[in-house]
Amino acid sequence: MCYDDVDGTAGRQDAGPESPSRRAFSRLLLAGTGLAALSACTPAQSFTPSGTPGPTPGTGSSTPTAAVASTPPASSSSAPVPESTTTATQAPSAAAHPPSAAAPGPQHSLSDPTSPWVIVNKHRPLSPATFVPPDLARPAVRLATSGEAALVNSTTAAAAERMFAAAAADGVIITLASGYRSFATQRATYGSYVNSRGQAEADTASARPGYSEHQTGWAFDIGDGSGADSFTPQFKDRPAAIWAKANAHRFGFVVRYPWMLHEITGYFYEPWHLRFIGKEAAADMRARGIGTLEEYFGLEAAPAYL
Repeated sequence: MCYDDVDGTAGRQDAGPESPSRRAFSRLLLAGTGLAALSACTPAQSFTPSGTPGPTPGTGSSTPTAAVASTPPASSSSAPVPESTTTATQAPSAAAHPPSAAAPGPQHSLSDPTSPWVIVNKHRPLSPATFVPPDLARPAVRLATSGEAALVNSTTAAAAERMFAAAAADGVIITLASGYRSFATQRATYGSYVNSRGQAEADTASARPGYSEHQTGWAFDIGDGSGADSFTPQFKDRPAAIWAKANAHRFGFVVRYPWMLHEITGYFYEPWHLRFIGKEAAADMRARGIGTLEEYFGLEAAPAYL
């Protein structure tokens, strides 16, 4: 679970052997739409627009750095961005020249899991499927979880520390509620759903192992320390979510699963799920009013598994 434990520590520690933290996935029901919510990260409750919570189902990334990286580090994973796939509504030229092709700063690979631009969705599994970030550690931020879920990769950790500190300076508490999730944790979580509900329904509530963005170390879920509205769409009205939506791009983060764009991302609205892509790209997406990474990088929509 996401809020399964608060260890009270805030200092960054080297990653050691810790028990996997299982993340909660919930099925979200939207009134008037009849659509079952698909959760990519750590949702916890069924809901209706009125905010009435339902039962909580169970489910399921950062290395120490001394300074905050202002841009994603250059690495061998850097590569031209455009790819040949298109959405059903995109013209071929949209894929040939996606908005990201003109983004400031370095371009990066969309498939290398060590790249800040790696895209993981229901059409794009991680490769290798059992990828483990090489630089996992615990960032020096306020935690609302423990174990592996308190970890992110080093670049994400440094940016998160800077962002959480800026929020605190504005009087807003943000907590890290769930970060890294291993392939083994996701496999166990997904398997429990399949055993209890069948695969078709499991696919509406849990990411398949190897298809979770949390496994990359580039993403994490946030809370506000109170636990109120955690992992429900109502979290959007909490100060932590409001602040993050307005300011996360300054630190290289985007809200990965925006409102009513599930037909592109494959997951319903998750105002708590932040993804690092770098300051330049995040600011560029915001300036252009582009809501999803799929659109920004000229990729096909991924509403369901292939």
